[in-house]
Amino acid sequence: MKNIIKSHSPSLRISCIVNPQAANKKWQRRQHIKSYLQQNLDCQIIDFQKSKTHTIQLAKEQSLQSEVIVAVGGDGTVADVIQGIIEAQRGKQTILGILPLGSGNAFRKSLGIPKNFKKALNIIKEMKAKEVDLISIEGRTAGFVSIGATAKVTQTKLEHKIHGLWGHLLASKILPVYPRLEAEIELIDGLEDNGQPFLKKLLKLKLFDCVVGKTNFFGYSWKVAPQARIDDGYLDITLFEIPGIKYILAFPFIYFGIFQRRQKHFKAKKLTIRGHSLPIQYNGEWLGERKEIQLEVLPEALKIISG
Repeated sequence: MKNIIKSHSPSLRISCIVNPQAANKKWQRRQHIKSYLQQNLDCQIIDFQKSKTHTIQLAKEQSLQSEVIVAVGGDGTVADVIQGIIEAQRGKQTILGILPLGSGNAFRKSLGIPKNFKKALNIIKEMKAKEVDLISIEGRTAGFVSIGATAKVTQTKLEHKIHGLWGHLLASKILPVYPRLEAEIELIDGLEDNGQPFLKKLLKLKLFDCVVGKTNFFGYSWKVAPQARIDDGYLDITLFEIPGIKYILAFPFIYFGIFQRRQKHFKAKKLTIRGHSLPIQYNGEWLGERKEIQLEVLPEALKIISG
């Protein structure tokens, strides 16, 4: 995919949508961050404290008014702003920028955007954007999706009062005893791990976890989809058929994306999974349980400023 380069100019309309709750209210605790943004980027700062629905609606409205929207927060904020841009059908017109202010920041890491706020802002000012793909799942857009054990961990975490990394670690205690689920997987228009193309592939297996990525990382720098490419036009699919106890023992290698090389892996433009009560999460959010779920790549769906 070719890069789209747009030089910064005073007339460029930029909106910064800020989540002041991100990273334990970092925006509110460190006032110099806001001052630095005001001094170094000619933009409208929208500091909100409302719901996910409100954030999506706000992004929809701003994408009709601004040439650039900068999401200031973590992965949740980025995902909601992307959803708003796509729902407004402005993915080809409005450019997304990311200023990391959360604990996860999987999107920014996959795009080579520094965690350091000032360095990330310098990248925004360069305005070098590229067209990237997204995942379509039940009318939502995502950078990554998981079906099975890790989705169940997300649900368990949300049921408890402890959030963040500690909440995720506590919820992970279900993994050693989590059962493998009978599943049928249908892949359309894809590639084998060796690059051999296929039109359709049907798999029946006992699934512990299925990771579908466009971005490489999950929260906390977990390299969950090491072979995913954000602009290759395919879903990146890794299938874990191992028991939970083996998953736990291998987790250090899974975290760094090493163990995934030994698992079933495919690229495809469309994926359908059928089974009984399949747990599903997208962008780290709980979607629910389904008997069938379909995912499809949205090629070149969004312009995004990258490192």
